[in-house]
Amino acid sequence: MKCPRSGHSFVNMIDFKNFGILLDSIAEEKGLSRERVLETVEQALAAAYKKEFGKRGQNIKASLDIKTGKVEFWQVKLAVDESMIYSEEELAAMKEKESGEEESSFSASEADSEGKKVRFNPERHIMLEEAQKIKKDAKPGDEIELKLEPKTDYGRIAAQTAKQVILQKIREAERASVLDEFQSKEGELVSGLVQRVEGRMVFVDLGKTLGVLPAEEQVSGEFYRVGQRLKFYLMRVEDSPRGPLIFLSRAYPKFISKLFELEVPEIGSGGVEIKGITREAGSRTKVAVASNADGVDPVGSMVGQRGTRVSAVINELGGEKIDIIEWAEDPEAYIANALSPAKVLQVEVEGKNKAVAIVAEDQLSLAIGRDGQNVRLAAKLTGWKIDVRTPEGKDVETGEPDTEKSEA
Repeated sequence: MKCPRSGHSFVNMIDFKNFGILLDSIAEEKGLSRERVLETVEQALAAAYKKEFGKRGQNIKASLDIKTGKVEFWQVKLAVDESMIYSEEELAAMKEKESGEEESSFSASEADSEGKKVRFNPERHIMLEEAQKIKKDAKPGDEIELKLEPKTDYGRIAAQTAKQVILQKIREAERASVLDEFQSKEGELVSGLVQRVEGRMVFVDLGKTLGVLPAEEQVSGEFYRVGQRLKFYLMRVEDSPRGPLIFLSRAYPKFISKLFELEVPEIGSGGVEIKGITREAGSRTKVAVASNADGVDPVGSMVGQRGTRVSAVINELGGEKIDIIEWAEDPEAYIANALSPAKVLQVEVEGKNKAVAIVAEDQLSLAIGRDGQNVRLAAKLTGWKIDVRTPEGKDVETGEPDTEKSEA
């Protein structure tokens, strides 16, 4: 890791006095904070120092002043008393059992936080009496910092170590940053480009990482092509050894409510509230809305002037039908509204969560819907079992409420 012209190591060539500019550039490119990048560089300098001038087992800490370019180093030791270290007798008893194993690798923080005894290592530990000579109020478990002589001449191996530490730490920081960012977006909409389709899995480019659209969260009848830009509902984020896993959905009922939030300002202001949503993705959705402000028409707000708002949502869904109905506290009125677009003559409540909707004969097929879809969705939305029939009792159709929960 030397300059091909001068032969000096890369670490030696860094102009620390102007290092702030480089920090800002890296931070912006990687989407990290300036402090996070500086911490990474300090860890790399500490690793290089230990590689070139330190000893095995040492815990080295570095501090870089980007204004002056001065780098300082310390050796960090854990203050311990007799109760925190293994006695000679305990070590002898463990010797045979631990034959062939490597030396205990407890870090200062691990030994302290977990309350485990450690094998005393003069490079990592310092007895409490000695620690109190350096820091009068030192207590068992405190970290004692011992100033080291600054060094500037690093060899090739140390410089290579510094480079590897920087790359590794920046990758870890990027991963943590992406994880935090997308975890904060759970339950929200994200926009992305379809990158590739593998079997029934769709991978979506979300900018800083890839999202996964599983088969069960895809909409029946939708086809996904590479380069297609779509909106998705961010279901959940999980950490994994390969990086964050972002699970997306276009079939989840709340995907509809989030799309309406983009189009209807009254939802954000609280003037209109979505009380419930039930959906058969790719086919039909029913949305129940209510007004929380005087003079605000909830259905009109959702539809928009000349249907512009609901049309924007329908276009994003590829033509899925959406029924917007007014929520009502009265069960009879709510059930009648839920059977829209059919006109209901009367609703009769029969027992607990069971009702009969009476419709004219010419409204019967509309109330029931194709394959019973309309009455089925109405039952799911309201939570009532609904029987649909004419005044003469002709062609009874039942909608069950408990097959799927209505989502707000």
